[in-house]
Amino acid sequence: MRFKVDENLPVDAVKLLRQHTHDALTVTEQRLNGQPDTRIADICRAEGRALVTLDLDFADIRNYPPDDSAGIIVLRPATQGIASVLRLLRRMLPLLEGQSLTGVLWIVDERSVRIRGAGDT
Repeated sequence: MRFKVDENLPVDAVKLLRQHTHDALTVTEQRLNGQPDTRIADICRAEGRALVTLDLDFADIRNYPPDDSAGIIVLRPATQGIASVLRLLRRMLPLLEGQSLTGVLWIVDERSVRIRGAGDT
């Protein structure tokens, strides 16, 4: 899968995705730090990359409808820190097998993965 890792995630997050053979680029690698969310969303759409972020703004389907994206994954760790973020990613990775993220919003927390899109109203 193709991912864009937001600037609010640790470098280890992109390393983990790459270790699992995903094509992952960071916002920082593309010198997009500080860009508005709308610009990041547009770039992800143009590149066909699902966005992985901690930014709850992307969970608002009125502003960022999943149908209009290559996929959005919003991580909601229970505590702040690199270990919590990586734990959520490790939990999520096996769930991606055989899935398409196109047009879908995943909200991943310690207890559940909520999926919205792909035909939801």
